[in-house]
Amino acid sequence: MQQFLYRLQATRLGMLTEEPTPSEDSIVGEHFAHIQGLAAKGVVLVAGRTLNNDERTFGIVVFLAENETEAAAIVQADPAVAGGVMKAELFPFWAAAWSSKIQVQ
Repeated sequence: MQQFLYRLQATRLGMLTEEPTPSEDSIVGEHFAHIQGLAAKGVVLVAGRTLNNDERTFGIVVFLAENETEAAAIVQADPAVAGGVMKAELFPFWAAAWSSKIQVQ
Protein backbone atom coordinates (compact mmCIF):
# COMPACT_ATOMS: atom_id res chain seq x y z
CA MET A 1 0.00 0.00 0.00
CA GLN A 2 1.11 3.53 -0.75
CA GLN A 3 0.47 6.65 1.31
CA PHE A 4 -1.38 9.63 -0.11
CA LEU A 5 -2.53 12.97 1.25
CA TYR A 6 -5.38 15.12 0.09
CA ARG A 7 -5.72 18.73 1.02
CA LEU A 8 -9.22 20.15 1.39
CA GLN A 9 -10.45 23.73 1.25
CA ALA A 10 -13.98 25.02 1.51
CA THR A 11 -15.31 26.21 -1.84
CA ARG A 12 -17.26 28.95 -0.02
CA LEU A 13 -15.30 30.73 2.72
CA GLY A 14 -18.56 31.90 4.32
CA MET A 15 -19.21 28.30 5.32
CA LEU A 16 -16.45 28.83 7.90
CA THR A 17 -16.54 32.56 8.61
CA GLU A 18 -20.31 32.94 8.87
CA GLU A 19 -22.22 29.70 9.05
CA PRO A 20 -22.84 26.78 6.74
CA THR A 21 -26.04 26.51 4.79
CA PRO A 22 -28.25 23.56 5.79
CA SER A 23 -27.00 21.69 2.70
CA GLU A 24 -23.33 22.40 3.51
CA ASP A 25 -23.89 21.35 7.12
CA SER A 26 -25.44 18.07 6.02
CA ILE A 27 -22.67 17.33 3.52
CA VAL A 28 -19.92 18.13 6.05
CA GLY A 29 -21.61 15.72 8.48
CA GLU A 30 -21.55 13.03 5.78
CA HIS A 31 -17.88 13.86 5.12
CA PHE A 32 -16.99 13.43 8.79
CA ALA A 33 -18.83 10.10 9.03
CA HIS A 34 -17.17 8.92 5.81
CA ILE A 35 -13.68 9.79 7.08
CA GLN A 36 -14.38 8.07 10.41
CA GLY A 37 -15.55 4.96 8.55
CA LEU A 38 -12.38 4.87 6.46
CA ALA A 39 -10.29 5.32 9.61
CA ALA A 40 -12.06 2.38 11.25
CA LYS A 41 -11.18 0.27 8.19
CA GLY A 42 -7.50 1.31 8.41
CA VAL A 43 -7.60 3.31 5.17
CA VAL A 44 -7.35 6.77 6.75
CA LEU A 45 -4.31 7.20 8.98
CA VAL A 46 -4.96 10.74 10.16
CA ALA A 47 -7.36 13.53 9.22
CA GLY A 48 -7.96 17.00 10.56
CA ARG A 49 -8.08 20.69 9.82
CA THR A 50 -6.48 23.92 10.82
CA LEU A 51 -8.35 25.83 13.50
CA ASN A 52 -8.26 29.24 11.82
CA ASN A 53 -11.37 30.29 9.93
CA ASP A 54 -10.00 32.43 7.12
CA GLU A 55 -8.82 32.04 3.54
CA ARG A 56 -5.80 29.98 4.72
CA THR A 57 -7.95 27.29 6.39
CA PHE A 58 -7.46 23.76 5.10
CA GLY A 59 -7.87 20.15 6.09
CA ILE A 60 -5.79 17.09 5.32
CA VAL A 61 -6.48 13.40 5.02
CA VAL A 62 -3.51 10.99 5.02
CA PHE A 63 -4.57 7.58 3.75
CA LEU A 64 -3.51 4.33 2.12
CA ALA A 65 -4.31 3.14 -1.40
CA GLU A 66 -2.90 0.61 -3.85
CA ASN A 67 -2.10 3.24 -6.48
CA GLU A 68 -2.89 6.77 -7.62
CA THR A 69 -6.01 5.67 -9.50
CA GLU A 70 -7.47 4.13 -6.35
CA ALA A 71 -6.36 7.17 -4.34
CA ALA A 72 -8.16 9.51 -6.75
CA ALA A 73 -11.32 7.40 -6.46
CA ILE A 74 -11.15 7.66 -2.65
CA VAL A 75 -10.86 11.44 -2.87
CA GLN A 76 -13.78 11.70 -5.32
CA ALA A 77 -15.92 9.48 -3.06
CA ASP A 78 -15.56 11.96 -0.17
CA PRO A 79 -19.05 13.48 0.24
CA ALA A 80 -17.56 16.97 0.71
CA VAL A 81 -15.73 16.73 -2.60
CA ALA A 82 -18.56 14.97 -4.45
CA GLY A 83 -21.04 17.48 -3.00
CA GLY A 84 -18.94 20.46 -4.09
CA VAL A 85 -18.52 22.06 -0.66
CA MET A 86 -14.77 21.35 -0.61
CA LYS A 87 -12.15 21.21 -3.30
CA ALA A 88 -9.36 18.66 -2.98
CA GLU A 89 -5.78 18.27 -4.16
CA LEU A 90 -4.21 14.80 -4.12
CA PHE A 91 -0.51 14.19 -3.42
CA PRO A 92 1.65 11.08 -3.11
CA PHE A 93 2.92 11.14 0.48
CA TRP A 94 5.39 9.44 2.76
CA ALA A 95 5.29 9.79 6.53
CA ALA A 96 8.91 9.98 7.61
CA ALA A 97 8.05 9.50 11.27
CA TRP A 98 4.96 8.34 13.14
CA SER A 99 4.51 8.78 16.88
CA SER A 100 2.79 6.16 18.98
CA LYS A 101 1.74 9.01 21.27
CA ILE A 102 -0.83 10.46 18.84
CA GLN A 103 -4.22 10.70 20.49
CA VAL A 104 -7.47 11.83 18.97
CA GLN A 105 -9.53 14.17 21.13
